[in-house]
Amino acid sequence: MNSETDFHALAAPWADELNRNTAEWEARGEFPWEKWKTIQRSGILAVPFEEQYGGRNGTLTETMAALEGLGHVCRDAGLSFSTSTQVVSVGTPLQAFANAAVKAEFLPRIVSGELVTAHAITEPANGSDAMNITTTARRDGDDYVIDGGKMFITNAPIADLFLLYVRTGTPGPFGLSTFLVERNTPGLEVGPSLGKMGLRTSPLSQVTLDTVRVPASRRIGQEGAGFLILDHVMKREILYSFSITLGEMRHRLERCIGYAKSRRQFDQPIGKFQAVSHKISDMKVAVETARKWLHDTGAKVEAGSDAAVDIAATKLVVSEANTRTALDAVQIFGGKGYLTDTGVEQDVRNAVGGTIYSGTSEVQRNRIASLLGL
Repeated sequence: MNSETDFHALAAPWADELNRNTAEWEARGEFPWEKWKTIQRSGILAVPFEEQYGGRNGTLTETMAALEGLGHVCRDAGLSFSTSTQVVSVGTPLQAFANAAVKAEFLPRIVSGELVTAHAITEPANGSDAMNITTTARRDGDDYVIDGGKMFITNAPIADLFLLYVRTGTPGPFGLSTFLVERNTPGLEVGPSLGKMGLRTSPLSQVTLDTVRVPASRRIGQEGAGFLILDHVMKREILYSFSITLGEMRHRLERCIGYAKSRRQFDQPIGKFQAVSHKISDMKVAVETARKWLHDTGAKVEAGSDAAVDIAATKLVVSEANTRTALDAVQIFGGKGYLTDTGVEQDVRNAVGGTIYSGTSEVQRNRIASLLGL
């Protein structure tokens, strides 16, 4: 790999395998393990990690390019979402904050996709309010004992490793810590996969923690460094997952253009009607706006600049544009857009989740207002 374009093209040779029987997997709401093997072979999981762990030494923006390419090629949005979670949830913070022994033990198997990972942040009562996490970890000799529960945890039903965000101190950002916990640890119980509106092939569930004993050596970073780690991870979670969204929006635009040229009504292509052509024009503007926000914000984060407002704005702009253009695509396709076998209605169901996960649209607006001093 020697350019961002090369990383962008990683998924393209695997399109047929990634898209095989997508509707059937989605209808069953099952994680497609056979396609996970394709994701492993593609090399996408390895992009942002160091060569010594089996990675490709890709930069943040190169990782974004690889995931955008995946979104453009892969019609299984749930699989793509689980892939983004795999890249960012545990491997990313381990590479940045873990000790050498933990990295050597786990990173090669995370990078290869042998171990599936999840990070457990959200709680039943707190939602996006990470500063009020109530799951606790208390020191007991050489161990910590963790009690509490997490909710809506992506990949949890299939995960081998969890990164738990818990409270070790007083309320506020400096009272949070993170721990790496294996699935078979006594006291960690993963609930059944929860049915949901969209992204159905990406499983999520509740996680219950009852006197879970974890060695202090599995704490990632210093005690109280959880907010620093969370900030590092969430910036990338938004940039990575919504780079996939950008790829999906590009594909939607291309499909709508093709349909508007080929579908005829009243003796002319429907693209000749202003009501249709304006929707597609707005869709093009939405794609390019999303691209600019993602690329500019990615460059700021990569340069180490303050990008707090940019991250919130990027998440808001891209998630809401995705929902809007998905609804417009249904209108453009008309009756066919309402049918399940065209996959257009599935785009709407998948898009709605983007305005909720990684901090709702309302939370992003509150964050922007707060950072503006309001």
